[in-house]
Amino acid sequence: MHSPSPIQRRKSRQIHVGSVPVGGDAPISVQSMTNTDTLDVDATVAQIKSLQDIGADIVRVSVPSMDAAEAFGRIKRQTDIPLVADIHFDYRIALRVAELGVDCLRINPGNIGREDRVRAVVSAARDNGIPIRIGVNAGSLEKDLQKKYGEPTPAALVESAMRHIDHLERLDFPDFKVSVKASDVFMAVAAYRELATRIEQPLHLGITEAGGLRSGTVKSSIGLGMLLMDGIGDTIRVSLAADPVEEIKVGFDMLKSLRLRAKGINFVACPSCSRQNFDVIGTMNALEERLEDITTPLDVAVIGCVVNGPGEAKEADLGLTGGSPNNLVYIDGKPASKLRNEHLVDDLEALIRNKIRQKQQAEQDVIARATE
Repeated sequence: MHSPSPIQRRKSRQIHVGSVPVGGDAPISVQSMTNTDTLDVDATVAQIKSLQDIGADIVRVSVPSMDAAEAFGRIKRQTDIPLVADIHFDYRIALRVAELGVDCLRINPGNIGREDRVRAVVSAARDNGIPIRIGVNAGSLEKDLQKKYGEPTPAALVESAMRHIDHLERLDFPDFKVSVKASDVFMAVAAYRELATRIEQPLHLGITEAGGLRSGTVKSSIGLGMLLMDGIGDTIRVSLAADPVEEIKVGFDMLKSLRLRAKGINFVACPSCSRQNFDVIGTMNALEERLEDITTPLDVAVIGCVVNGPGEAKEADLGLTGGSPNNLVYIDGKPASKLRNEHLVDDLEALIRNKIRQKQQAEQDVIARATE
């Protein structure tokens, strides 16, 4: 449970989205996108803060108009997480949000227009230290590529991406990341695999328009999981037709399962059966809801009986094994206490939070000794 991931990540150039490094040896960042009206500054700020509270590293905001650009400036002043502005067609919007402190521009150089407009956007990005994200999507390929390929294909996605990349390379601007998203898992995976061999820049992974909470989670986990197992991917967005907060939760769970990122509690829980000595499902639902605020990594095992319980509990930082008449708690692999069912969730939450505090204090002590 504590061993490092065996995945060897693709080597990529590192860029910075605000304070967050993307690519190189940086942790894979997790991001989402607001779905509020950008003109509603209060609602957008509130959603950004809710995403930040759950652990988001980066948040993207759609900026479709100059009025929205001005609103973006007010939103930026009220938040402290890196913000990406999603911009299409009107290059003046990109220039304005660059002045207002955006941390990254999501554009397609090809739909910005004439070369002088692309040059102006790139100059603004360079002058302000802002990276660019090239975002290719199977649903909005250029008309000539649609005609050439007949339908979206991995080759069409990659050709579109390379076309946009050429714009930036001609202007000697290397600080960009790229996505080649499709709603079809096979298409997206093939496109990303091909693009990974062609450029050194970081890749932003996503299965676009993946679906609702359940189906979109499954589709994204399969597609992004295949790529992450290949070592491909430097930042991810799980696109769900659901509360954006759920995208962050799924993204971190995905990275935790591959041991690529440790943030928050990693639960190991049995599916439960007639051997269970407490309500495993109810306990897990309650714990996940109550402990959403935890960002310190911790492995917690919740197992309903003694068949697999002791083995799993001994491998976790804190583990619960169902028993009769009382359930047994292991801390750092050793039996520590017994809990009755009457107040099981309350008592277990208290133990977990105490263990978190101990871990945080131990980390602070290490830092203090290193600076002495």
